[in-house]
Amino acid sequence: MLNFLQRIGKSLMFPIATLPAAALLVRLGKEDMLDIPFITAAGNGILGNLAIIFAIGIAMGLSHDGSGGAALAGAIGYLVLTEGAQSIDPDIDMKVFGGVIAGIAGGLLYNKYYNVKFPDWLAFFGGKRFVPIITSLVMVATAFVLGFVWPPVQDGLDALGNWILNAGTAGVGIYGVLNRLLIPVGLHHVMNAVIWFDFGTFTTASGEVFHGEINRFLNGDPEAGYFLAGFFPVMMFGLPAACAAMYVAAKKERKAAVGGLLFSIAFTSFLTGVTEPIEFSFMFLSPLLYVVHALLTGVSMIAAYLLDIRHGFGFSAGLIDYLLNFTLAQNPLLLAGLGIVMGAIYFVIFYFLIIKLDLKTPGREDEDMEEDEIQTEKGDYDAVAYHYIEALGGMNNIESLDYCTTRLRMQITDQDKVDEKKLKRLGARGVMKMSKKNLQVIVGTTVEFVADAMRKRMDRGDTESPDETVDGAAPCEDPTSEKALGGEDFALPIEGRVMELREVPDEVFAQGMMGQGFAIDPSGDTFTSPVEGKVVNVFPTKHAIGLETETGIEILIHIGLDTVKLQGEGFELLVEDGQAVTKGTPLIKVDFDKIRDKVPSIVTPIVFTNLNGESLTLHKTGNQDSQTTNIVTIQK
Repeated sequence: MLNFLQRIGKSLMFPIATLPAAALLVRLGKEDMLDIPFITAAGNGILGNLAIIFAIGIAMGLSHDGSGGAALAGAIGYLVLTEGAQSIDPDIDMKVFGGVIAGIAGGLLYNKYYNVKFPDWLAFFGGKRFVPIITSLVMVATAFVLGFVWPPVQDGLDALGNWILNAGTAGVGIYGVLNRLLIPVGLHHVMNAVIWFDFGTFTTASGEVFHGEINRFLNGDPEAGYFLAGFFPVMMFGLPAACAAMYVAAKKERKAAVGGLLFSIAFTSFLTGVTEPIEFSFMFLSPLLYVVHALLTGVSMIAAYLLDIRHGFGFSAGLIDYLLNFTLAQNPLLLAGLGIVMGAIYFVIFYFLIIKLDLKTPGREDEDMEEDEIQTEKGDYDAVAYHYIEALGGMNNIESLDYCTTRLRMQITDQDKVDEKKLKRLGARGVMKMSKKNLQVIVGTTVEFVADAMRKRMDRGDTESPDETVDGAAPCEDPTSEKALGGEDFALPIEGRVMELREVPDEVFAQGMMGQGFAIDPSGDTFTSPVEGKVVNVFPTKHAIGLETETGIEILIHIGLDTVKLQGEGFELLVEDGQAVTKGTPLIKVDFDKIRDKVPSIVTPIVFTNLNGESLTLHKTGNQDSQTTNIVTIQK
């Protein structure tokens, strides 16, 4: 059941993604903004049809392949369900619950019948075409049952909603705490959907009816916004202050490595209200801090309520929404003052607990943990996938594989076969055993590519180590053999400012999880081969390339940070996989003017991914020309 609810929570991300557009349109059209009513009406066209949007989004999210056929089934299911039930009892109003029910039915029925086959004379209606048909039949039966069952359920939900909305400090405080506590298990979206889009009713002077805290606030309900206001002090001030506390408490030699990361995720939280990168940075390393964070969120919600502050958002409680809805809010300046106070409280409590209890927040990890990290990847996700599968007990131990924003979600046959230590040595931020078979592994923002590589291996039953030959013989290279690279053998692949790897504003590279190396802030536009050898891996998104020298040293050039999300935009590949190269061979041309504002940084890590006991010495830093030699030396 928990796994099923988590899948629904993940699916809710599709319809919730429409909120920023709807909220922006509603606000821009209001009298205190552009005063163009049709723009507000356009935005309310989304907010007023959230139920069917939920049906479409959930069905698509639950389907095994994200098919539009499932989305169509969800929409048809919603129409059949609501119209059928209301024909029995005209007072039935399922709101978003109707969309959730129809979406679940559409998604599950799609997975069961998407490949059904019929005799030739019925073959046209087979496969995906059959899904909307069976969904409509199932929802007819469901509508008949709910036509009689739903009215008392509806009364109960209305009573619960009214209690929560009228419970004062208890209601907002409990909601704030639960909202944070449910994030680790991915169920906060389920609760948010009910509070944001269902509970409470507001009727405008023109007779329009709006449900849910967000919809009511954006359309001028003077009683809405209490369940949203308290998040602003936490997301804009509290969590960024927690990042500052973690930086101050970090080991002196680690501050440079974690400083860029902490600043980046703190600014993201302040500006947009996206807090998961911060929360996952300490959620598993120091669970006590996360509980404290949840309780402080409840305190912020209660304080905002007692100060009679109302505010709201269409996406999340960051500066953008704070300013956009400033004129709709009640006591918004007081809310900013509360934020400063909450920031100070967060900093003091976090710093005190980290130092007093020696909590292993970023920058304070034990040295032996850092040295024990596995660095045998070839710089491609296939190798990473191989090691993840091995750490999870092998392919036969993985019953199902899915992922969300940062985590792998799996059904495991035998949890005892899972090697948690190896997973963490591979770079996983945490491992969560949700139930006897339900397992989640926090991978980070590259989870999509790890999951895709794992699926490819599982689909073809490939258990071969990336270090093995095709015939299964022993690797050609002795993993203990000495690798050396002279100063003249390596030339800088692009002009720019050379820096230590620990200065890269990304913890994975800065901590050497991918291997030893250095980084460069490029000022040119074309990367060339730094060595003689061959191209061993060309990433489909063109943002990275793997090379191998004639002596077997493997080099990963990862252009910029988080550039994988650009899907190749701005990158021109000049070589192909397996091609022999010499020093100076053009590899990739990059339009940095086009991508610079779309990624966190264009700093490019250059990592040697398969060193085994060899040490790397960086001889030159600062501004250097392309093809400059005597940059690094690798020796035993």
